[in-house]
Amino acid sequence: MTGLLQAVRRLIVFVASLWVASVATFTLCAVLPGDPARILLGLRATPEAVEQLRSQLGTDRPFLVQYLDWVTGLPFGDFGTSYVSRTDVGGQLAERLGVTLSLVVLGMLLALVLAVPLGTLAALGHRRISGTLLSALSQAGMAVPAFWAGILLVFVFAVKLRWFPANGYVQFTTDPLDWLHHLVLPALALALVQGAVLSRYVRSSVLEIMREDFIRTARAVGRTTGGALLRHGLRNAAIPVLTVLGLQLTTLLVGAIVVENVFALPGLGRLLLQAVSARDMLVVQGAVMLLVCFVLVVNLVVDLLYTVVDPRLRGAR
Repeated sequence: MTGLLQAVRRLIVFVASLWVASVATFTLCAVLPGDPARILLGLRATPEAVEQLRSQLGTDRPFLVQYLDWVTGLPFGDFGTSYVSRTDVGGQLAERLGVTLSLVVLGMLLALVLAVPLGTLAALGHRRISGTLLSALSQAGMAVPAFWAGILLVFVFAVKLRWFPANGYVQFTTDPLDWLHHLVLPALALALVQGAVLSRYVRSSVLEIMREDFIRTARAVGRTTGGALLRHGLRNAAIPVLTVLGLQLTTLLVGAIVVENVFALPGLGRLLLQAVSARDMLVVQGAVMLLVCFVLVVNLVVDLLYTVVDPRLRGAR
């Protein structure tokens, strides 16, 4: 029952956070300078034409009426109609969301593949030259911006070696192998940086676990350091890493916005930048709310996973 109450409480916090985010997003977009109707019609438009377009767009209504009309449609996937293209915003977001999520998930998987073994090896060899070199390599990786890593990967693997395409995107349903072929470089650009950050936390967590009494006991009964860590330590070391993993997913999402533009991927980040340039506020609001929802869902899942990884937390609150 305690676990159920904790889950209900976290869901209530999740819904409340979404509501606060919707108010903040709508308010910030409303107070930004620039009139969508004026921008669409141009500077030479007559006041009558501008007023008529404002009425058609619904921007002449009171602030609260506009907000309630927008927020009540969100649970049903109704994000409104784009000011610029006059098409359904939800359809545009759904089409682009798959690209961004594919990039983020693949980037995180690659980051974990890099971070977990490298961080563990750096911890096991922290008193040897190999551990020092791995730590130095992770420090260097943390200093590299994702967009710069993307440009470098394009130059080496797309321009020089011609192993991967420099830009473009293919739907997974069209050709899964070609889909993966187009996403390898952008996902790797994200994974190199985030993997370096995660490996530092993995190293610290593993080092802390290696000093625990149960690891010493396992070694005393004949297990090697690596065997004791693999058998008893990695699950305990995963608890602090889970927290960082949730934060890194958020960082990956922000990095994906930049990387999508480097590789010309038709994702949510690229759509957001185009909408901001065109002052298409309904698209901006919808994209921001999707990004916020993704971040909150990740935090909720990580919070719930704590009780799976560490059973002691199930009755702690």
